[in-house]
Amino acid sequence: MPTIKLNHSILHSLQESNGSEYIMEDWDSKLSQIGCVVEGSDEEGIEIEVFPDRPDLLSHETMARAARAFLGGEIQSPEIETLDSGIILQVDSSLQSVRPVIMAAVVKGVETGNNQEEIDEFIQTLMDHQEKLHLSIGRKRKFSSIGVHDLSTLNPPFKVITVPENHSFVPLAMEEKMTIKQILTEHPKGVEYANLMEELNDYPVIVDSNDDILSFPPIINGAHTTVNDSTTDFFIDVTGWDERAVEACLLLICLSLAERGGKIEHVQVNGCDGQVRLTPNMKSKQHRVSDRLIHRILGLKLHSLEIAKAIQRMGGELVASRTVTDGMNQAERWADLEVGEKEHVIAMPRWRSDIMHPIDIVEDIAIGYGYENMPNTLSSVHLDAIPLASAHLHRRVRESLRSLNLQETQSLTLSNRRVQFEHPRWKELGEVTELANPITVDHTMMRQRILPSLIQLLSANRHHELPQRVYELGTVVSNSQNKTRAAWACAEVGGGFSAAKGFAQALLRDLGANLKDIIWQPIETSKGPWLEGRGARVLIQEKEVGQIGELDPNVSSEFGLRVPIQAGEFDIDAIGLLIQDPVL
Repeated sequence: MPTIKLNHSILHSLQESNGSEYIMEDWDSKLSQIGCVVEGSDEEGIEIEVFPDRPDLLSHETMARAARAFLGGEIQSPEIETLDSGIILQVDSSLQSVRPVIMAAVVKGVETGNNQEEIDEFIQTLMDHQEKLHLSIGRKRKFSSIGVHDLSTLNPPFKVITVPENHSFVPLAMEEKMTIKQILTEHPKGVEYANLMEELNDYPVIVDSNDDILSFPPIINGAHTTVNDSTTDFFIDVTGWDERAVEACLLLICLSLAERGGKIEHVQVNGCDGQVRLTPNMKSKQHRVSDRLIHRILGLKLHSLEIAKAIQRMGGELVASRTVTDGMNQAERWADLEVGEKEHVIAMPRWRSDIMHPIDIVEDIAIGYGYENMPNTLSSVHLDAIPLASAHLHRRVRESLRSLNLQETQSLTLSNRRVQFEHPRWKELGEVTELANPITVDHTMMRQRILPSLIQLLSANRHHELPQRVYELGTVVSNSQNKTRAAWACAEVGGGFSAAKGFAQALLRDLGANLKDIIWQPIETSKGPWLEGRGARVLIQEKEVGQIGELDPNVSSEFGLRVPIQAGEFDIDAIGLLIQDPVL
């Protein structure tokens, strides 16, 4: 979840400018109800962790607006009036296959601060807000990316076109021109987001009437449009592949600037699909919620006035409470309305992109009403939980391995080819599930076996005393399917193959196998992590269900270990099919 540090002085000024008092105690004790967790506070500010479903709380301004309604009871309109900027943004048809969703807005007369310190704080919070939206809604700029520019340096109308890689301009934070290719290979932002431009022959840029480049989305802005100390009028562009994400980012940036006194003006966007749109659309969205749904979920029979007050605290407005006469159309297919029943029409801000279903409105009503005000009632529905067959099997596996004095561990399902295949000398069990954009070279794929994870764990704890005996029952992935495997590893003197076989026999016996039916088949040299002559496949009904043995010191040394290790790994799903549960 994203964390933001909110400055006390900024919050105080934002609250005070709207006629409400900033009371730290209210924020600390009550703000968690609207989708936040207060991590702590000091003399400078308050640190808040925002739930992923509330991206509208990721800035000082939007957080202050939500708090004024929730904590102070301020009546807010769920929509904001926009003026006509007279600016046209023409999108070339070539953007259809490059970056097709494009929206823009103008915000004028923003109050950035009364002194240099306040202006610097404003610019920093604006940049922080952009980056948090890029990471959350924008999915690291893939779904949407934002450009904020100083309008006074631009000459509309604007065009969005594509250019070749040898096209050059001066990017943000640079003094000399760079080509598109150089930006993607040398500029820090270009290197970071170059993966978004893969397989493109032409690249998107936004230019003004002088053909000066405003932005090279989603990578970098032009240097001449940089927001500075004197900027009060802003041009905002948002581009991407996901229309919902693009609109949400644009609305939230506009909202945060409007909270500082800015006037929002819409831009005419002539899209690459031939459609003409006026963006941003700051009008509210209306949602139809049946009274029956509210009562069924909350267990409360709320009057219209109670619903109106609750939804008002969440920034919305109860438009009407009425009897359903027309059912629902395709756009309201989730409303589940029946002719003759009571419904509530609720207007919510369009920037609340987290509201996608009537149940989300019910949740907002519950938050606004106050969970502490709801009656304590027991569920009227009694259901007896029935464990899955796999749950019985997994419980018995754990009990068996614990009885062998093994300590249970839980490791990541992420791994890499070096650990999974190269060091232990195992082949792939099936198609490998690779990560498209791994964060680290250590986590590039979903693991296919658990034993390498246990050996890594022993390696990380090699400075502790022996013996060390661990096991794990967990999930692996092969052929794009989740599977369950169990493994153990014991770093101890005096173990060896005999101990590994004893562990395997104990486990299989506890799971209901007839030990006479088990076949122990020697493993060829270098066909696994086992020492020559001290590794075996375990077969039941001529099907391999696992491997056991003593680790080859050459394999152990690859993991940084210098101690004897006996280990084993079993396919629990296969065992569940081949061995009948003796309890059933």
